[in-house]
Amino acid sequence: MNTIPLAINAPDAAPRTRPSLLPSPFAEMTAGRVKQPLGDIFGLGNFGVNRCTLAPGSISALLHRHTTQDEFIYLLAGEAVLVTDEGEMVLTPGMCAGFKAGGRAHRLENRSTAEAVFLEIGDRSAGDTAIYPRDDVAAVFEHGNWRFTHKDGSPY
Repeated sequence: MNTIPLAINAPDAAPRTRPSLLPSPFAEMTAGRVKQPLGDIFGLGNFGVNRCTLAPGSISALLHRHTTQDEFIYLLAGEAVLVTDEGEMVLTPGMCAGFKAGGRAHRLENRSTAEAVFLEIGDRSAGDTAIYPRDDVAAVFEHGNWRFTHKDGSPY
């Protein structure tokens, strides 16, 4: 018997149990972000889909870019500021943005007084590296997991 559901109500999906994969002190910077991994519910392995909620004053991630993974976001509710290494833009419901591997560094910030909700979609390319231009952290995607170090390669 197949245990994978045919469909779910996305807002009812269980949140990720670990709020951030980043090491301290960077993990604390994303407090106020809740990710609900939707793709995992359906056994998707080639790409991930997360429903993300940002509380007022919170950020989605450190400013980052991927070397091999493409990423796409779609704002469902609220308002978020898309911050890139090229500038900022306010996103409202129905707006979306895409980030080609090796392209713009990006993150979302909720500067409003209401929650912002968006879908985050990305592939799971082996050997991906996340580059954080403003922070002393580096990440490599190996064997389905992220490994974090300082930029000089020393461990946290």
